[in-house]
Amino acid sequence: MLTEREKMLAGELYDPLDPELVAGRERGRELCWELNGPREGQQEARRKILRELFGAGGDDVWMQPPFFCDYGANIRLGKKCFFNFNCVVLDVCLVSIGDHTLFGPAVQIYTATHPLNAELRRKQESGKPIEIGSDVWVGGGAIICPGVKIGSKTVIGAGSVVTRDVPAGVFAGGNPCRVIREIVE
Repeated sequence: MLTEREKMLAGELYDPLDPELVAGRERGRELCWELNGPREGQQEARRKILRELFGAGGDDVWMQPPFFCDYGANIRLGKKCFFNFNCVVLDVCLVSIGDHTLFGPAVQIYTATHPLNAELRRKQESGKPIEIGSDVWVGGGAIICPGVKIGSKTVIGAGSVVTRDVPAGVFAGGNPCRVIREIVE
């Protein structure tokens, strides 16, 4: 039988009040509070927290606090990613981000989702993993919804709401986000 954590990571309905999950969220949120506290000159203190917070990639991510997430451990970063001010990642499922990917201010990444049935919604939730390729630029204020895959070398316009997969090498924008044109090198 699967634990609630295993169900969560598998994208199945799970109980968010399970003690293991509550402890994981408390850990992630405490680390976010610690991350958001040090001043700009205290980079080594931030780096230590980032290494502890993320499942991978804390060694060389460039983080401009404040930053907020649920667990942190479910976020896997490639090399040299950048998060600008006020980014939020709800990582109840795996969030995979490729090398050299940039997030503008106030980008929100949501793996969490809830049942449409009100009775179920009172006690269970679920999630869908998100994959973002390498060399992606996500403009400020964009929202990336559960289950979305964004291909490498794509640009997502500021304020976009990404509800569906976006292929590699395109500029996409809007609400809902749609491909506007190919990016020609």
